[in-house]
Amino acid sequence: MADIARSIIQGMQNRRSIYSFTNESTISDDRIEELVSQTILHTPSPFNSQSARLVVLLKEQHERLWDLALEVATASVPPEQLENLYKPRTAMFRAGYGTILFYEDPAPLKPLEVKWPMLIDKFPEWSDHSSGMHQFALWTLLEAEGLGCNLQHYNPMIDARVSQEWKIPLEWRLKAQLVFGKPTGPPREKKFEPLEKRMFVHGR
Repeated sequence: MADIARSIIQGMQNRRSIYSFTNESTISDDRIEELVSQTILHTPSPFNSQSARLVVLLKEQHERLWDLALEVATASVPPEQLENLYKPRTAMFRAGYGTILFYEDPAPLKPLEVKWPMLIDKFPEWSDHSSGMHQFALWTLLEAEGLGCNLQHYNPMIDARVSQEWKIPLEWRLKAQLVFGKPTGPPREKKFEPLEKRMFVHGR
């Protein structure tokens, strides 16, 4: 069991934001699908509601996503911001191999809200927690397979166009986009705040 813990910690340490990658993959599409499916099956959700919905876009479909993002930005943001921010960033993401869209479906939460009305304001929050765990787990797994990843949040700007393009139910809530590809450089330097400011142990 100690070896498993060490492997998990190593995976957590290696999970870093990579922004420089190519449109290649270090693993097969079948392997990507396996990692996504295992993440969906074994990541916790509130009251086991299993509300996560993940959409995997590879190759041309991935490129189409970031073309759409640029189209939306072009029509909605100031020209200076478009040139200095959105154009270079969407081009950087488009250069990758794939993007995974993390959605939450509110439908499985509706019966829970009826059964426990005193918690109705908490279920969306817990749904977000579950989505975050899905994002972290899959990001860590893809990094362990040699892929470079970074997590983006172009929602809600792109929500309507993405739903239309890939026939995604409008009631699903888009939470994040995990971009990945074969890395061409190391992650940026990461600085850590002192643990004594962030961890507190009582009763030892």
